[in-house]
Amino acid sequence: MQKLFRIVADKDIENQKRQRDYTYIDREVENKLDGRGQTKSTEVKTYEILEIYGEQVQRLIEKDDRPLDGKDAAKEEVKIQKIIDKRKNESQEERKKREQKEEKEREDGRKFVREISDAYNFKLVGTELVGGREAWVIDGEPRPEFEPHMKESKFLSKFHGRVWIDKDDLQLAKMDIEAIDTVSIGWVLARIHKGTRVMLEQTRVNEEVWLPRHLTFKLDARVALLKGYKIDGDQTYRDYKKFRTSSKIVGMGEVKEK
Repeated sequence: MQKLFRIVADKDIENQKRQRDYTYIDREVENKLDGRGQTKSTEVKTYEILEIYGEQVQRLIEKDDRPLDGKDAAKEEVKIQKIIDKRKNESQEERKKREQKEEKEREDGRKFVREISDAYNFKLVGTELVGGREAWVIDGEPRPEFEPHMKESKFLSKFHGRVWIDKDDLQLAKMDIEAIDTVSIGWVLARIHKGTRVMLEQTRVNEEVWLPRHLTFKLDARVALLKGYKIDGDQTYRDYKKFRTSSKIVGMGEVKEK
């Protein structure tokens, strides 16, 4: 089981890399809750995810499922143009530093994902269909003897969950993760409380990659022991389109090279 999860972890890292080759739409719903768990307010934002000189950038296109008004839309265009100008005028030294930083972040991500495969005892509990495809259903509980090698990994013992692994592709099709204890983060003593939960579903795109389709979360947290946050959210991802490496961004548009 440990070997299987190392394979799945490596595939997920490759998926994250390939996701940068795609543009898509991300619709985010955030509900703020009161002490009884009832919704106080709801905010809905929809973003177009663009690829600009190798960097993924969010452009807000809707609020509460309505297109932005002229003023807000113009602000978004200015923001995107600034990013384009910055990348176009980037020196070789600046580009090298940025790429080195990005590679370090990716390597840290690879190390963390692989630590996950060592941090849990896994148990096969059955098979189910996910998106019409057969998947193994596997539960994971923290291993008491696990010794983290990264500071981020010390939080893994505070979570447990269930994952669904696509049988044919050995890819993560779905996961359901829950905090089983309070997690303290950083010098400001931010705390994520027991019961915080994240659920993710992925889908096969272009017969080459597995990418997020639906994410839900329920967050119970407190920052600096003062302000509490009770939030649940829902994110849907759609309209994945592969960004053509033969395309060139010119000003606010995209021109295909012949």
